[in-house]
Amino acid sequence: MLFSPTIHRDRASFARPFCSSLFLLARNAVQRAPYEYRTDPAVPRFSDDRPVVVFDGKCILCSSFAQFLLKKDRDGRFRLLAAQSVLGSALYRHFDLDPVDYETYVLLQDGKAYFRSEATLRILAGLGMPWRLLATLGRLVPLALSDAVYGVIARNRLRWFGVRAQCYLPDPSRADRFLS
Repeated sequence: MLFSPTIHRDRASFARPFCSSLFLLARNAVQRAPYEYRTDPAVPRFSDDRPVVVFDGKCILCSSFAQFLLKKDRDGRFRLLAAQSVLGSALYRHFDLDPVDYETYVLLQDGKAYFRSEATLRILAGLGMPWRLLATLGRLVPLALSDAVYGVIARNRLRWFGVRAQCYLPDPSRADRFLS
């Protein structure tokens, strides 16, 4: 088995099969230094003192997840940002993601960007119990497998769940939870 010390930085430190480790090496190779986006002149300045979730505001599944976050995140820990916004688009480009076909949402936490299933598990863990327990159980699944399942859902989400005519807009009482 091949392991790298950087592989387990974001996941539980249990053994992984060889192919999963190679997949993780490829994923970790694109990670950037914390808060690097602050030095990118194409990324507008924004408040990043709390975790930010960048999501596809036109996708019904994605905007439903944003509503779920608003409901379950009673402490207001997470801020939300539509990928279709100027800032959302700039962040997608900064992280070498397609700024039109939103294949993943992005979690910015402590200046680091997380994608796909890793972002999902970190968000769930940040919501407290029982969601933290669900995230802990999710870490038992190899990252390659959970990202593969995430990819299938991401590729088919618009067909399966639909598209909004316009971006999801928060209830005015929760507008402070959104970056624009």
